[in-house]
Amino acid sequence: MADEDDPKASPDAADAPRAVSPALTVERPAPARRGRSGRILRLLATAVILACAVVAAVVVWQFYVTAPWTRDGRVRVQVANIAPQVSGQIVEIRVADNQPVAKGDVLYVIDPFDFEVAVRSAEAELANREADLQVKQAQSARRQALSTVSTSVEEKQQYAGTAKIAEAALATAKAQRAQAKVNLERTQVRSTVNGRVTNLLLRVGDYASTGSPNVRVIDTDSFWVDGYFEETKMAGIRAGAPAEMALMGYAAHLRGTVESITLGIATANAAPSTQGLPNVDPVYTWVRLAQRVPVRIRIDHVPPEVTLVAGMTATVVVGDGVGAMPAWLAGLRGAVLGWLDPAPDRSGSLSPAAVSGK
Repeated sequence: MADEDDPKASPDAADAPRAVSPALTVERPAPARRGRSGRILRLLATAVILACAVVAAVVVWQFYVTAPWTRDGRVRVQVANIAPQVSGQIVEIRVADNQPVAKGDVLYVIDPFDFEVAVRSAEAELANREADLQVKQAQSARRQALSTVSTSVEEKQQYAGTAKIAEAALATAKAQRAQAKVNLERTQVRSTVNGRVTNLLLRVGDYASTGSPNVRVIDTDSFWVDGYFEETKMAGIRAGAPAEMALMGYAAHLRGTVESITLGIATANAAPSTQGLPNVDPVYTWVRLAQRVPVRIRIDHVPPEVTLVAGMTATVVVGDGVGAMPAWLAGLRGAVLGWLDPAPDRSGSLSPAAVSGK
């Protein structure tokens, strides 16, 4: 058997082609194709990740910066500060703490003795003035019937004036009696609103002073919600827009309507210094904190299982809770949608620009 490396081998053996395995010819280009496929897959994965990051950034921007919602909402209510209109010692308390009351219900009673005496005195004075007026009018009538021979014109005028003075005194007595009766009625201090008594600290024997509030009644017909929105979210809020409010302690949501928007908030820079100069606070140019603007929301519907309490925290969402899209993103979105779905003209066919591909 001849050696393959022997130069003396026959030429026929040298010229004969070597046998090549078919499997080797098929597998030679495989590494190159796998490399190209891997690069394409890596590029596609990078593009998908970048697209997801852009979408996430847009969603987060809209949700936290421009969407008209806030967690800084508070339930508010009007509180009626009931003060007596007359002074005196309290002899009876007819309500308890946290008791519901209606408008006109008696809350407590002031000792009425002095005011009953004042009414009787006013009635006696009124009777006195009525009798005095009758006498003065009779005297004036007799003088007026006499001729100038029996009496003088001056005397007639004097008696007529005396009768007029008696009429004025009678009117004053009537007013004093009316005032005395009103003061007697005011010894029963009544609620001015429908609501619930809160923080009642009165006791029988306490002295009630005129104009000093001593009973507080929460007006249950006046509940509303104040939402404190960042100024970046105000573009999506308008008066009359629907709103939804979620209280921290209840699963059921309240529904309401934006009633008004506050047109001013306090500015620290507007306060003058001790020398009358502007007091300007330093501001870092790379940090700008958005101011919060109060928005008043009228409550239209309260679920029956929800008990409103002033001071509760609420999450407020105005409208659909979706903020305005950034201008550059809106333009890009419009361009992409216009390229993918060209708008037809009024006749229902595509526009010439869309047909030509421009």
